[in-house]
Amino acid sequence: MAGAGATPLLPDEIVIWEILVRLPPESLLRCRSTCRAWRSATSTRSFLLAHHGHQPNLPIISGGSKFLSFDYRAADDHLHTVARIDEVLHLQASCDGLLVLSRYGMADTRISICNPATREHAPLVAAWDLNIMGMYPHQPTGEYRLLLHRGTQTRWAFAAEDQIGCYIFTLGSGQPPRYIESSETAPRRFNLPVLLRDNLHWYPSLYQVGAKPVIVFDTIAETFRQMRAPIALGSSYIFEMDGTLGVYSRDLATKIVRVWVLQSYEGEVWDLKYRIKLPVAEIRARFEGFNSYWNTDVVSRDGGVLLLVSFGPWMLHVDSHGKLVDSFHRGGQGYCLNGFRLKQTLVRHTFFTTLEGYAVNALPFV
Repeated sequence: MAGAGATPLLPDEIVIWEILVRLPPESLLRCRSTCRAWRSATSTRSFLLAHHGHQPNLPIISGGSKFLSFDYRAADDHLHTVARIDEVLHLQASCDGLLVLSRYGMADTRISICNPATREHAPLVAAWDLNIMGMYPHQPTGEYRLLLHRGTQTRWAFAAEDQIGCYIFTLGSGQPPRYIESSETAPRRFNLPVLLRDNLHWYPSLYQVGAKPVIVFDTIAETFRQMRAPIALGSSYIFEMDGTLGVYSRDLATKIVRVWVLQSYEGEVWDLKYRIKLPVAEIRARFEGFNSYWNTDVVSRDGGVLLLVSFGPWMLHVDSHGKLVDSFHRGGQGYCLNGFRLKQTLVRHTFFTTLEGYAVNALPFV
């Protein structure tokens, strides 16, 4: 019994499912070492899946010798190292806390996969001119798969097929990519996809002229279709916003960012919800180096949107009213927003240990 004035201990059920489940992975791992019961309870698959669900979906930025996640919600300590990189290592896909990397060599491209939270890494395959369209969990089988595209100039060292079009590669299967269909309905030029409702979504790149529908890939049936999209001119990108889709366009000349939000997924109804003009005069007065080119990303925050504006060593936060609300200097490093997201996970995936060359705490984590 606790003495007079002592703080009563919380039940383990509350500690585990209300507190530990919300901690960042590195903090949870430290807590595990303090209590055997906590270690056991927080190692179950059900807990790890719930823990993953509570993690924020943070932008990844690249530059210098690292990939970093950018926590735009934090008052300080925004940057957290995801993995070390070099001049030939590139990020190709991200899904459920997993990253697909490519290393370009003189003769081929080597593809690998890693989990930054568990520090696992394994090579997948060597390939030539491989286009990775996206990565997704295949719900009926529990497998993780890569959606690939083979153009007229693409040649794979590991594929017996010689058809132009789309292929599926199952991680850890040991099988070559499986051809699914021609590229008639697939996006010809595409930006990064958004995974929502068991579908991958692409908004075609700015180089495509005319009407630009959203291209949708059903990850269960593994077929393509199209859905209505807003007419967004200029550099336009798709993103996830509070469980639905958003599309934003960036006008470099007028310094205006427009944001459309999908109001009805089934009805394919879009609404131009935000028209955000950057406070150019204030930015130029306070920050040296702002010019005609600037990089941006849009994230959800507090039921609205937040613009992340990057130029030179600066990262600015601009709210949906066009007000500059925060700034962050990156110590002279020229980091770049690349559109990828990281939602960290401690869930263990069996495909890692089936891959030759599997390692923990090796490159790119040292």
